[in-house]
Amino acid sequence: MTGARPRIAAMVPEHAKQVLDIYQLGIDSGDATFETTAPTWEAFDASRLPEHRLVALDDGDRVVGWAAVVPVSGRRAYAGVVEHSVYVHPDARGRGIGLALLQALLASTDAAGIWTVQSGIFPENTASLALHAKAGFRIVGTRERLGKHLGTWRDVVFIERRSPAVL
Repeated sequence: MTGARPRIAAMVPEHAKQVLDIYQLGIDSGDATFETTAPTWEAFDASRLPEHRLVALDDGDRVVGWAAVVPVSGRRAYAGVVEHSVYVHPDARGRGIGLALLQALLASTDAAGIWTVQSGIFPENTASLALHAKAGFRIVGTRERLGKHLGTWRDVVFIERRSPAVL
């Protein structure tokens, strides 16, 4: 993977294999999610909001990272609240790709009137916590022993970013 600045683009079905491969690499790290396998493209596609799915492409148009959101609830009161994910290929980390994806995602959600973007991060994932702090997220709290992951209870740091564009 080259060192050039990636291009941020809308995620399309042609990106599916690369997106899911990067997702699986994150899962395999052990500190990204409670999931143990990446979903099928059909499940991924059905659960993420289409207007807020982005990829970072290198100069060879290979996906080096992605970001997407899911609604937190079907209830009308929570229409402006989403949970996000951002994943960067291990070979492309440390080049600002995660921050570029998050900034583009936040611009997209702000423009759509989404007032809260939130997520949960394992406390051991210090790189993700630092990235999110840089992007304007705040720590709301830690949910202790929230769930078991591969037989071990895991804590989750709950983070959020409130849109300055939505009052």
